[in-house]
Amino acid sequence: MTDKEKPAEQPVERRRMVRLPTGGTAAGRSQGKKIKTAKEKTLSQQSWIKRQLTDKWSERARAEGWRSRAAFKLSEIDDKFGLIKKGSRVIDLGAAPGGWVQVCLDRGAQEVAGVDLLMIEPIPGAFLLQADFTHPGVDQQMIDALGGRPDLVLSDMAHNTIGHRKTDHLKIIALIEIAADFAIRTLKPGGSFVTKNFQGGDAGGVLTRLREEFETVKYFKPESSRKDSAEVFLVALNKLDKSKG
Repeated sequence: MTDKEKPAEQPVERRRMVRLPTGGTAAGRSQGKKIKTAKEKTLSQQSWIKRQLTDKWSERARAEGWRSRAAFKLSEIDDKFGLIKKGSRVIDLGAAPGGWVQVCLDRGAQEVAGVDLLMIEPIPGAFLLQADFTHPGVDQQMIDALGGRPDLVLSDMAHNTIGHRKTDHLKIIALIEIAADFAIRTLKPGGSFVTKNFQGGDAGGVLTRLREEFETVKYFKPESSRKDSAEVFLVALNKLDKSKG
């Protein structure tokens, strides 16, 4: 492991905007435990595990060496919008287990920094940090690792839902807002931002703000997203240079 790949030491106290995920592992959040342990889990957890093990995108990810099926989502988004430029700098928020980091490097990004509350197993060529990205100084730590401000900020983060529609919606919007704030604060002019949202979930003020800060803002649902999922991605292109007035 190179110095670049070692997670930095964590502060004793830090403010966490999201709870640690309750499913999956640090090495592969999307895969959970093997099915032989299913009897120890709830029915919903058993169903989730079985779906992961039989899902064609998950099977393909394992066969091709991607850390999660989410790699195909970013690939589709990039095919559509051309976000990952050769030699670009990228920050991935909520990066575990590392599928999006892999895609960025594979598609020519020169420097990639990923951060997550979970530990991310090392990926050659990437700076991976276990931390709360909202903690003071973490943003600068990632920018320093990249050697400059990012061209692209990605967020595939999602809260653990509790089943109460209004509460879950508020948590989702709050997560989008803090990711958007991070992107607006750190991106260089002309940069882009991608974050997860859910269909039917009004992004409200954050959507208005993104339209004020970026030239174009669009929604996109990759084919690799599950058909029964309300998941959709918000793509903000070409951050405006407000310094030019």
